[in-house]
Amino acid sequence: MTFMLLTGAGFSHNWGAPLASQVFSSVLSDRDIDGETRERLIASGGAFEAVMADFQISSDPEDQKRYEALLTSVVGIFNGMNQSFMQTQFEFENPPSVQHSMAAFLSRFHAIFTLNQDTLLEQHYNPHIGPPMNWGHLQCPGMRYLQPYTPTGSRHDKFAIMEPHPPFATIPGSGAQPYVKLHGSVNWVESNRGKRIIIMGGAKAISIGRFPVLTWYHDEFRRMLARPSARLMVIGYSFSDEHINDAIVDGLASHLKLFVVDPTPFQAIDRDKRIDRKQIIGMMNTPLKDIFGGNRYAHTEISKFFS
Repeated sequence: MTFMLLTGAGFSHNWGAPLASQVFSSVLSDRDIDGETRERLIASGGAFEAVMADFQISSDPEDQKRYEALLTSVVGIFNGMNQSFMQTQFEFENPPSVQHSMAAFLSRFHAIFTLNQDTLLEQHYNPHIGPPMNWGHLQCPGMRYLQPYTPTGSRHDKFAIMEPHPPFATIPGSGAQPYVKLHGSVNWVESNRGKRIIIMGGAKAISIGRFPVLTWYHDEFRRMLARPSARLMVIGYSFSDEHINDAIVDGLASHLKLFVVDPTPFQAIDRDKRIDRKQIIGMMNTPLKDIFGGNRYAHTEISKFFS
């Protein structure tokens, strides 16, 4: 079997990261956005990414400036989030039981895919060495430190600026557990163009096509979902991105099995009526802080994904 994990904003929220509604509030109060942007944000009812998408595709130079201002505001929120993660305890049980730990759980996946652009896992998660996977470390495939950066060994290395480093190979490789950031990351740039590799707004599928590393990531995501006996656990994803749902639906057509962890799992999957419930092998609405914080019954239930 191939075990994969897909995480959304609801995953990082377990460690204090904001959800979309909270990001909206922070962006709205940013003094560097103009009155037109603020009016559009309020009129959107909280859909700040839709406002970003409108500005992004507009031919008006002023709208392009507004898009950049919004993007800068969101990046600032992520940077603050990453700084706060430095003071965050990753394991929910103290002291943690190794076999029931978050790290032991994550180590069981052949690949971790995420829509998140923070550096929570880079900062805190080290795969367990030993069975069943014997990973040496976590790695974002096809990425390296922006040259000529030299790692210092401090935690700041975990969210230092990174750049694509082709050629791109098949995921997963050997030795390192793949951490595939499908929408880029707050600390990624294309060094030859100086553009941030971070996907925001409503036209995500089009934006992804502008970055070869993200195009490769999505091709590999689709390929792995179509593997025989593939299983995908989804934690904290709202099923609101059509291009992600397209890949999942195609995987389900190839007999992918799905396990959903969400406060309201039925509401999440019902956002896309194409999701075949007969392919769902599990649902949980128990918070991660309980599953990995001492609730052994809940831990047994989520572990059934691997059996």
